Amino acid sequence: MEELIDLLHSGGYSCAIANGDIIRTFTQRGVADLYDLLTQEPDFLKGALIADKVVGKGAAALMILGGIKELHTDIISSKALELFQDSDIKVSFIQEVPFIWNRDHTGWCPVETMCSEEKSAEAILPLIHNFLKRIRSGRK
Repeated sequence: MEELIDLLHSGGYSCAIANGDIIRTFTQRGVADLYDLLTQEPDFLKGALIADKVVGKGAAALMILGGIKELHTDIISSKALELFQDSDIKVSFIQEVPFIWNRDHTGWCPVETMCSEEKSAEAILPLIHNFLKRIRSGRK
């Protein structure tokens, strides 16, 4: 895990994931990379180790659904930590925050807002699907 954390910070990535001998790095903002892995390459997430810079409740849900083994993050929201409590995932972090900020620091991250009242990772997945579909089609 230490090697993965070092790679995350030295390479300026948003996320680094290791599964077996394969290590991959990611640069998209938000939950896009995790969502794409879960929906297109779910086997890569099963049992994986993840080093991430910021984890909100949406990212936590995708990691839980993907069946990762361990997460280390610089910043995690309280709601993400709550969601991880019912999982077998080992979670370590540097700082817990009440919520994840949006990009311009004027309020909550839209995914964190959208997921905040949901109780399960399964309930969050369709919300993220619809959110990314809107963003990727150019609609807000």
